[in-house]
Amino acid sequence: MRMHTRFFGTAIAAGALLLGGCTDWLSVKNPTVIDNDALDPVADANLLARSAQQNFASAYGHLIVYSSWFVGETDVSETFPTRNEFGRRDITIQNGSLDTDVWFPLSQSVASSYLVLNAALPNPASNINYARANFVLGFAYAFMAEQFCRGTVLAGPELSTIDMLDSAVAHFNTAISQGTAAGGEGDSLANASRVGLARAQLQAGRLPQAIAAAASVPAGFSYSLKYKDDLAQRFRLANRMWFYVQDRGSIAVAPIWRVTDPRVPWIVAPATLAPQDAAYSTDRGVPYVIQQKYPGYDRPVRLASKLEADYIAAEAQDTTAQLALIDARRAANSQPAYGGARDPNSVLTEFFTQRGLEFYLEGKRLGDFRRHPTNIIGVPVPASTYWKPGFAPVSNNVCYPLPITEIDNNPNF
Repeated sequence: MRMHTRFFGTAIAAGALLLGGCTDWLSVKNPTVIDNDALDPVADANLLARSAQQNFASAYGHLIVYSSWFVGETDVSETFPTRNEFGRRDITIQNGSLDTDVWFPLSQSVASSYLVLNAALPNPASNINYARANFVLGFAYAFMAEQFCRGTVLAGPELSTIDMLDSAVAHFNTAISQGTAAGGEGDSLANASRVGLARAQLQAGRLPQAIAAAASVPAGFSYSLKYKDDLAQRFRLANRMWFYVQDRGSIAVAPIWRVTDPRVPWIVAPATLAPQDAAYSTDRGVPYVIQQKYPGYDRPVRLASKLEADYIAAEAQDTTAQLALIDARRAANSQPAYGGARDPNSVLTEFFTQRGLEFYLEGKRLGDFRRHPTNIIGVPVPASTYWKPGFAPVSNNVCYPLPITEIDNNPNF
């Protein structure tokens, strides 16, 4: 400390000699920081709304990766104990990754959206910034409901799963109305919100409402969140799935998903994958098996689509509708016709297997598992031996707890 003090004292003295004519030479602008006092909630509403969407885009990657470990889409091909808790379905409230990588980014997207909604913007019924904020909140509440056992927003009271789904429904409905009235990009936000509405209604068990919302999505619709390869901001702006392959070696395609199907492309990692190749964990004793659905930092990730709406509608209907979609999607992906048993339970398992292929690494399978736990293949089985040596057996979590930081700091808990 004394050495540091002498160094800084010398540095300041030398600087004073060089900059004797400068009265504010220690004041430096940081180009990556925006002064809160310089923001005008109305004039800067577009900036704030797009920032909220980017917060959610960043959170979305984390939600996908961590849930992929939890439901067995990928293996935790690294040594972090906190991340292996997700792979073992045994997450403690003290889990630091649960807090910093999952709960905080999701909560941040919620909080930043409410900054927009609380601003007195003009033309509220058709304001694109309100539509964007409600779109983000709808999906944030939907993911919170699907992945967490209970929730809370802005240090508010405890929310049950139904509370969170009801909030998602309310925000999706508002986003649909505002986005449609705004037109242009608002139409895309409205259609994505229609898919989200169907998703939330299905998760809540309200099947007629889910079918109606799914039917309102136009044919061919698809909405993806965009990412960017910016070396200085990869943790925030890059595609998370490729980041966790290229930079961390954290996700390996689980054996059950190493299939010959164009919907789940994968390769054995080449030796030139990254400079730190030698440190990558082997996956179950074989070379590192990596996903190729997102083979780059700048690859977009689908959030909502007519295809998902079709799956929601078929699930909410009956075995006949599910079989029809199974046959159509197998044919579309060069797979032979389904030849398995035709009883409702067997068909539902095949239906969710096709859905799992369709939306691999898109963050949907944990919600599927919570709706139909016995029909979802590949999920780590309670009390079974964890695939990686040195860890306790798989446990029986079906959702994530709130982290201790939320519990200890929220006066309502």
